[in-house]
Amino acid sequence: MKKTILFLMLVLGLLLSCKKIMPKGPEEDEILDGPVEGLNSEETQQFIKGDVAFNDEVFTAKTGLGPLFVANSCASCHAGDGKGHPFTTLTRFGQTDSTGNQYLQSGAPQLQNRAIPGYMPETLPNGVGFAKLLPPANTGLGYLDAISDADILSMSDPNDADGDGISGEPNWVAVPSYCQLREGAKSKAGKYIGRFGKKAAAYDLLQQTVNAYNQDMGINSDYEPIDTYSKLAVDPEVSNTTVQALVFYLKTLKAPIQRNPQEENIKAGKKVFLSIACNKCHKEELKTSGSKISVLANKVIYPYTDLLLHDMGPGLDDKYTEGNAKTSEWKTPALWGLGLSKDSQGGTYFLMHDGRAHSIEEAILLHGGEAEQSKTAFQGLTGEDKQKLLQFLESL
Repeated sequence: MKKTILFLMLVLGLLLSCKKIMPKGPEEDEILDGPVEGLNSEETQQFIKGDVAFNDEVFTAKTGLGPLFVANSCASCHAGDGKGHPFTTLTRFGQTDSTGNQYLQSGAPQLQNRAIPGYMPETLPNGVGFAKLLPPANTGLGYLDAISDADILSMSDPNDADGDGISGEPNWVAVPSYCQLREGAKSKAGKYIGRFGKKAAAYDLLQQTVNAYNQDMGINSDYEPIDTYSKLAVDPEVSNTTVQALVFYLKTLKAPIQRNPQEENIKAGKKVFLSIACNKCHKEELKTSGSKISVLANKVIYPYTDLLLHDMGPGLDDKYTEGNAKTSEWKTPALWGLGLSKDSQGGTYFLMHDGRAHSIEEAILLHGGEAEQSKTAFQGLTGEDKQKLLQFLESL
């Protein structure tokens, strides 16, 4: 009996000492990865399969990598499901207006700047327009996928009918045959509303995933059998099951959680955000429509985006575009998770489409075009109001 008591006391002492020694894990609002709440057991298993494909699978030449590629895994560009670093920046090239890409036979639209032994990586053709694109954060994408086309169009004002200087419009894109159109999908001249990518050129997360496998890693699938090097159809190097699991994983990553929303400075900063009309493009509140994944359906979300293209002025015109977008037009990025961006970027902010801004304030000051009025209003704020605004944005 005494030995049992001594043993239990020893175990209790070890547990208490471990509690003191082991660091406390991060709170849910301090990390970007993790599933949405409410997945059933089957969905949870699908999420785990996709998690493994995204975070654990590293391709080699023996398992299909390349021969031309940019990265050898998904996680190498999206650490912790967050934004990428300039070291992992993608280069998109070839198209200088919305009439079509003239460099498809030269490797466009994406530059594969690495190659397995025995092959030469691609180089940019002379005089071609190109853009550097920083890998985006992956969280909350399933909710954005579930926004209806009708709601996106309701935020659009291509001719600036209300005279506020904001004329957002969708990117109308050709949809691959393997994609299933959303319920209530709107079309224009045979094209549909894109919503993923820096210029909203991908219709859905399946297209985004298939393109990433093919163009980023040189991994072919039944969905995209054309090899980026030979331009010929090849046998699949990743199964449809794995592709679909990865799509499910991306759809069911939780949305970023705002931190300390009730702090007075943060509430005051939100009022400043509204007062200088940042919400004209960065819409605070949206609502999802129906979804085959029930936990994503009919939910109110706070992503701070309208999923529309906006002209950002000559300073952000990289002379390259995709789909129907003009070269100076970019999709409004969601601001949720903004304050956690630097956690996956080595402790330093790299913001805007190419990571050129190293602080939130610098990113604001790079806005032009349709955002010029809001930028000017920001510059006219008192120092105190600027700090409150930045605190609010950091909290997202």
